[in-house]
Amino acid sequence: MALVEPVIARESYELIAAEYIVERGRAVLRLFIDTIPPSTPERGVSVEDCTTVSRLVSDLLDVEDVIPSEYNLEVSSPGMFRPLTKPAHFERALGERVRIKTYEKLEGRKAFTGKLEAHGENEVHVVLDDGSR
Repeated sequence: MALVEPVIARESYELIAAEYIVERGRAVLRLFIDTIPPSTPERGVSVEDCTTVSRLVSDLLDVEDVIPSEYNLEVSSPGMFRPLTKPAHFERALGERVRIKTYEKLEGRKAFTGKLEAHGENEVHVVLDDGSR
């Protein structure tokens, strides 16, 4: 979504994640945004914020015509369980409780929950809820 990120950033929002899926035979482009700097508990992403970004992105995608078929555009806050997709997201989440899902099983499972202790380019260190690492 390199096309929309600069447009969103100019309006003081950050694109947290994007997904393009087909639901019930209909294409849906979902964008999850946050404010810059990231929202505090007192100020989250509002409906007006989502409307602003939706209009900007819709206009841009209509002009650029990068999605050839009909689709629905949905813009929302990432919510409480925001995805960590960029190094800055991991940095902000240090010391926080996170849920990690892996593609392949590690020690017999794919889902882990615990406190994010550290992160690197290709690794994360989590103190799991059971106390293990």
